[in-house]
Amino acid sequence: MISFKKLLGKEEKFYDLLEASAEEARVSAGLLAKILSHESATQASSIHDIIQTRRKDKRITRQINEELCKTFVTPFEREDIEALSNALYRIPKTVEKIVERLTICPARVPRDSLQRQVVLLEEAVESVVFMVKQLRVGTQVDRIQDANNRLQFAEGEADKVMLALVKDLYNGPYDAKEVVILMELYDLVETAIDRARDAGQVVFHIMLKYS
Repeated sequence: MISFKKLLGKEEKFYDLLEASAEEARVSAGLLAKILSHESATQASSIHDIIQTRRKDKRITRQINEELCKTFVTPFEREDIEALSNALYRIPKTVEKIVERLTICPARVPRDSLQRQVVLLEEAVESVVFMVKQLRVGTQVDRIQDANNRLQFAEGEADKVMLALVKDLYNGPYDAKEVVILMELYDLVETAIDRARDAGQVVFHIMLKYS
């Protein structure tokens, strides 16, 4: 058994803030899925909510940094917290970029194709949320390993989907401009999944250090 209290002392607020940041990542992924669900009536509000989610997470990240300056005394451990906080923030930040491109995209967007990627993004983020919550309670490393394996599996499946999407672009009814635009969209979703993987790896490495 391990306990993240070795890392954070008695400061429960760090648990709260890291979990809140992970939750904002989950919310942003869910809202992106909602936007792609063809529910046009909900798209405008969902886009607004994603922007607000990223802003909220930015405030959380800033608060973590401020609290570290006031209460965290071990430089090595501080780097772990900062690394996890930054990794979590990059998820909703990337999701917001995806939504920005969708709102200005003049190309025919194959929503079904994007949805295949976003489902895997949601799975990856769910694993990250689970892993972050284990930092508060302490856990057996094998439980974190299982969650990390699920995360790695989602990333691997996303790579396969990406390859299929690229093949469709090369062989589909798209002109050169549309291929460039859609490739950027697919790359951004893949990047969001990679961000989730990065956050999971930070948690896993922290757990290994303190096991």
